[in-house]
Amino acid sequence: MSDATPTPTATPERAQLPAQSPPVDPAETAAAGDRTASRGRLSWWRGENGDGVKRNLGLIGVLAALILVGAITKPDLYDDPTWVWNNILAILQLASVVGVVTVGMTFVIIGGGIDLSVGAIVALAGVWCTTVATQSYGAGGMIFAAIVVGICVGLVNGVLISYGRLVPFIATLAMLVAARGLAASISNKQTQVSSSTFINDIAARKVIGIPILVYILGAVVVAGWILLNRTTFGRRTIAVGGNPEAARLAGINVRRHTMLLYALSGLCCGIAAIMLTSQATSAQAAMANLYELDAIAAAIIGGTLLSGGRGTVVGSLLGVIIFATITNLFAINGLSIEAQNMVKGGIIVVAVLVQQFQFKSFTRLLARNRLTTTT
Repeated sequence: MSDATPTPTATPERAQLPAQSPPVDPAETAAAGDRTASRGRLSWWRGENGDGVKRNLGLIGVLAALILVGAITKPDLYDDPTWVWNNILAILQLASVVGVVTVGMTFVIIGGGIDLSVGAIVALAGVWCTTVATQSYGAGGMIFAAIVVGICVGLVNGVLISYGRLVPFIATLAMLVAARGLAASISNKQTQVSSSTFINDIAARKVIGIPILVYILGAVVVAGWILLNRTTFGRRTIAVGGNPEAARLAGINVRRHTMLLYALSGLCCGIAAIMLTSQATSAQAAMANLYELDAIAAAIIGGTLLSGGRGTVVGSLLGVIIFATITNLFAINGLSIEAQNMVKGGIIVVAVLVQQFQFKSFTRLLARNRLTTTT
């Protein structure tokens, strides 16, 4: 007999079944879907885009308040529908030239710069395109000259700021003086009359009862909105204005982009020069005086940060229309230009103070709202 102990046979291990998830309540699934859809529908209001929407709605409210003031102070005029319609067209036509300049200024400020020379560029482009030599090429030559002059002067600003490393305030202030001086030298300090019927009729003609100048403003605003919100150029502009060093590390050529921003501003000035020449049927070195202040003020009112990195073309347009409405309101009530300028200055101060408050506190409030919606 053998003393060897039998080896135990290994028992097969049971295969472990995968863990089963608890049963899902269809009612909870539907409720979660509704919450997700609700957050998606309200993201345009609660997110960063919602900030711009709220500001624009506030500007529309200010515009409505100004119209209400006009209706209270001059009820006999506002009771006439024909006069109201013609007054609206007059306000839009008044805002058209400054509005085109403001679109270019908005891009420059969003990109972290400032352009004090826009009024002088408009004057120089207007004087250049109304010289006898330029007018001999017809309306096409005048339009081409105004646009090329505007772009070239804007490029000079951009090169001085980007590659010359000059402060935008100093560079554009120097260009303001130089461009005004060059315009006065070209025109010999005289008013140059436009002999082009096509150019002069731009401000006089209407299409479907609306002045052509308003259509030009609308086209520039739409093009600016698409460029800022639907292209890489717009996203790079916001990045450069928000944090230039981070934009450089991300592969953006900050210098070249800044130069292009000032060229874009010059392009808008060239278009505005043709519009203003059409309105006056002439050009002189003193035209477009203080347009730089009007454009900067309208952009600030529209929510564009002076420090850069944020702004909307629609908000800037509403800012221009608000200032044009104030001018119209003072005119129909027979108030002085001095009082109008004081009101504009007060509005600018209030807008900057509101921006400073929002810059410090609104980001925290927005973060709290996001935490609330995610929970």
